[in-house]
Amino acid sequence: MSKTTITRKTHETDIVLKIELYGEGKSEIKTGVGFFDHMMTLLAFHSGLDLEIKCSGDLHVDAHHTVEDVGIVLGQAFKQSLPADRAIVRYGSAYVPMDESLARAVVDISGRPTLVFSAAFSKSKVGEFDTELVKEFLQAFVNHAFINLHVQLLYGENTHHQIESIFKATALALRQAVQPSPLRKGTASSKGVLA
Repeated sequence: MSKTTITRKTHETDIVLKIELYGEGKSEIKTGVGFFDHMMTLLAFHSGLDLEIKCSGDLHVDAHHTVEDVGIVLGQAFKQSLPADRAIVRYGSAYVPMDESLARAVVDISGRPTLVFSAAFSKSKVGEFDTELVKEFLQAFVNHAFINLHVQLLYGENTHHQIESIFKATALALRQAVQPSPLRKGTASSKGVLA
């Protein structure tokens, strides 16, 4: 299958993103935000996406626009990459531990964007990365991918581990949900449409 490419240029960010939905988990991520690059690498690897992101953002302000706008573009690319017949499993869920932390993610490729996010991080920053940007990224992704995502950090102490478990759980849930379903001959909805 071919890669989907999305470009987005605003006064705040300039992004080129390429995605192969059914890839090998390869990635090349360059956003200028080190911790975020690390999380996106994990997301690609554990979801099986091949993902390239090049983003130049207004990091002299902070990382907010960069992280949010990457979420927007990733969501758009994800939606465009789904099989045209939508004959997919549709639902996915995963629990992922990262040392002492445990997160759960549940996804529905529903065509209806909804994020339910429940996480209380131990600290407000990991290095220079604001932990509140985890929700901002996921919200932007969900809104533009048109999916339903429930994320819960069940427990943990180390903030890096807490966030990593969330990204890995989300990746695994997405990987399950997008798989073609051998049981379906059409769209994975009794309505006949996912929109």
